[in-house]
Amino acid sequence: MKFDRLLSTLLLLQQRDLVPATELAERLEVSVRTVYRDVEALSAAGVPVYAERGKYGGIRLLPGFRTDMTGLTTDEARALFVLVGESAHSALGLDRALGSALRKMMAALPAPHRPAAELSSRRILIDPDRWLAGPRGEADVEALHTAVLADQRLRIGYRHSGSTTRNFYTVDPYGLVSKAGTWYLVADHEGRPRLFRTDRISDATVTAEPVRRRDGMELARVWEELRLEVEDRSTGMRVVVRVRRHRLDMVRRITGANFRGPASAGADPDGSADEGADGWLTVELTYPVPAAVCQLLQFGTDVEVLGPPEALRELSRAVAGLSSLYRPCTA
Repeated sequence: MKFDRLLSTLLLLQQRDLVPATELAERLEVSVRTVYRDVEALSAAGVPVYAERGKYGGIRLLPGFRTDMTGLTTDEARALFVLVGESAHSALGLDRALGSALRKMMAALPAPHRPAAELSSRRILIDPDRWLAGPRGEADVEALHTAVLADQRLRIGYRHSGSTTRNFYTVDPYGLVSKAGTWYLVADHEGRPRLFRTDRISDATVTAEPVRRRDGMELARVWEELRLEVEDRSTGMRVVVRVRRHRLDMVRRITGANFRGPASAGADPDGSADEGADGWLTVELTYPVPAAVCQLLQFGTDVEVLGPPEALRELSRAVAGLSSLYRPCTA
């Protein structure tokens, strides 16, 4: 384990001019004291590494020092070549660079590891796009990628969902995230974290002002906070429904994070409560607003909403409107 940690430390130090000891400790999941002991071990082994103390200190390598990749294990070599589908790299304008980088990496791998890495690249593919996702709006992700790397504030025009007009914001970007095939700009607006779908950004202008990120905040941490905020449905409206058993899998898949599980104690392993031999199961869902319960109308008579009353009122209004719009033809 120590050898792997020392190699990881060395590779992290090669990526940046100076890395704080606290950051190394967090990323390697060890104490700061262990980081300094590892630095001493690397130095004793002849690696030109040293620590700078003080408020702006950290760990450095002498300029120009580089290692080869001979410390990779077979599994690590395989992991490098298990690729996400090229769509993400293409959106950033990096598809050609990716191919070139992989060829160079393959050449740098120890010879015994190359067959396993090459086989993984041909046998495993990760496609981040959802089935039947439909066409997405145009998004100049490559331009945004260039903009966020400038470490300057951005001025963006943004159209919110359901709106036909644009709002303009000056934001402090952390970076870009691709979630299930959809790209998001993660940025602070007036000191608060925000998500902006890139296909709703009409333009992005790099300002002359340096970015003003919150101290100690990086893209991964801000994204995790925003992701949890989006997925937390605990404050929404809880809805109890009956579902025909043969439709349960589809209901769970389509309702996604809204699906909460069984509505009573005696639950099946599939996350539902059985109501007897009639083939109906009782489950709970959570929706942020009452109107969102109309999502369940797509299942027709295979889903029956039992409560609460505000959910039933929303469904009744929606069904009445549909009945009026599609009243039977008497001619």
